[in-house]
Amino acid sequence: MQPNPIALERGRDPQALEPAIVCRDLGKEYETLEGASIRALTDIDLTVGEGEFVCVVGPSGCGKSTLLRLIAGTLTGYSGELLLRGSPVTGPRRDIGIVFQSATLLPWRNVLQNTLLPVAVQGLDRKLHTERARNLLRMVGLEGFERKYPFELSGGMQQRVSITRALVYDPAVLLMDEPFGALDALTREQMNLDLQRIWAAARKTVFLITHSIPEAVFLGDRVIVMSPRPGRVIAQFHVNLERPRSLDVMGSAAFGELVISIRHRLMATGSLESEPRPTP
Repeated sequence: MQPNPIALERGRDPQALEPAIVCRDLGKEYETLEGASIRALTDIDLTVGEGEFVCVVGPSGCGKSTLLRLIAGTLTGYSGELLLRGSPVTGPRRDIGIVFQSATLLPWRNVLQNTLLPVAVQGLDRKLHTERARNLLRMVGLEGFERKYPFELSGGMQQRVSITRALVYDPAVLLMDEPFGALDALTREQMNLDLQRIWAAARKTVFLITHSIPEAVFLGDRVIVMSPRPGRVIAQFHVNLERPRSLDVMGSAAFGELVISIRHRLMATGSLESEPRPTP
């Protein structure tokens, strides 16, 4: 991987952190029904430090979600090495929480019951985790909504419930696959603020996939850029913007410069058409 030389001058070095996720020469091939082989990922070399917030951007079909599913252990049969907190990933693990684009709440369970679903599935102490669930719901602004059902919630509120559900059993790593992609622009901005606040309080390692470059820069300590299929890491950008970040930072010169640099890197792969330069 050849990191962006300017970007590497900014921010903390992830190599100085204890590694949470390590990929070495990671690759993944699929076999079609016709028997042909499709290379989805190739030569992925990537380390994510404990407590780091890493965002991944890349063109559609580049293997971002495949990479996340490999880390989650829900997809196996990879080549190379994949370690989570020092041990090989061989299947689903209890120290990983996952948030998808759709909240996927069970309509017959209320907010508190949906949050506690992993506790029931894993046979954990219900009393202990109920207290934790209530604290998490308070942290995401859903205190008083514990007995509401999904149809009574907005899209943003439903996604907050899915985040608390992923955190209720205290996983070390939070994987997020386009978690706000289905939300309107204003709700998405608010969710970015909420997620930043949740991460600051919980200090989990977060690995987030997004198609939005501004979202990646706003949220991340580091932005990873992937190539078209077969996906590989082609650049990384450190985000040296003071935290906590308000939405006003999106109008700063530093923010605009990073967004433009990442966009140009993607354009160089032929995955984005040339766009007018945005006004910071």
